[in-house]
Amino acid sequence: MTSATPASVTVRAPAKINLHLGVGAPRADGFHPLLTVYHAIGIYDDVTVRPADSWSLALEPAPYVDAADVPLGDDNIVFRAATLLAGLHGRPAHAEVVIRKDIPVAGGMAGGSADAAAALVALDRLWGVETSDEDLFRLAAELGSDVPFALMGGNALGTGRGEVVESVRGGDVTRWWVVVTAHEGLSTPSVYRHFDALRPDASAQPAPPHRLVAFLADPVEAIAGLLHNDLQDAALDLRPELRDVLAAGERAGALAGIVSGSGPTCVFLCGSGDHAREVAAGLDGAGEVVLTANGPVAGAHLVDY
Repeated sequence: MTSATPASVTVRAPAKINLHLGVGAPRADGFHPLLTVYHAIGIYDDVTVRPADSWSLALEPAPYVDAADVPLGDDNIVFRAATLLAGLHGRPAHAEVVIRKDIPVAGGMAGGSADAAAALVALDRLWGVETSDEDLFRLAAELGSDVPFALMGGNALGTGRGEVVESVRGGDVTRWWVVVTAHEGLSTPSVYRHFDALRPDASAQPAPPHRLVAFLADPVEAIAGLLHNDLQDAALDLRPELRDVLAAGERAGALAGIVSGSGPTCVFLCGSGDHAREVAAGLDGAGEVVLTANGPVAGAHLVDY
């Protein structure tokens, strides 16, 4: 007996930060080899899907998210995710979809990837197609380098162009972060191009972050000096005002600060929830929005309202 189609399905997926982001010289296919330590934090996008006779996509942005920055046509990654999943199962990509977006746009926190991962899980449940984990991760990798991690969550080592993910230790140790968003996003391709200009001698393969992975489950002070981002110099060169944000985080008492991914969001490691709130208060006005979050958190998962 076929189960009834649910009236709606909501799936939540987290933002990511890179505790380590090593970048190699471009490969023959144009992608950069990455060696990264992903960390999922408690800033989320929710994707809600409902049965429909056609496709529709709407956005409910947080007050600090500019709706104009999110395309809602065929170029939205959620539409691409739906098309791939529907194609795998030989069915039409029909659904009414609403994205509740709290992850900053073009902020280096993989908000689009979170939406794609959430859509894959939500539509799989809505359509009752029971996609295997292997196929979900294969579709996720086709959609983008960060999408497989958005499915997995927690802490993970990412290789290839970031799409090959393996869970690593430290998942039972909570870390606290302050997140400072910028008034204007940064294009990821432009940051990579600038990295290539600044680092024409980049190695074919980035060095592995052995010490960071070894210390992930240790006290927070053990990892504070090990946060690293090969794209940070390129992001700071393109947006020099981010240096002031990082300096402000240091003055506010953060244990460490780093540009998140390709930027321009900056994230600051703190010793506790109370410490994060103190640092956030000291950073008020340093960016468009100052948020606190903990991690690691789960990847894309069903939400019951």
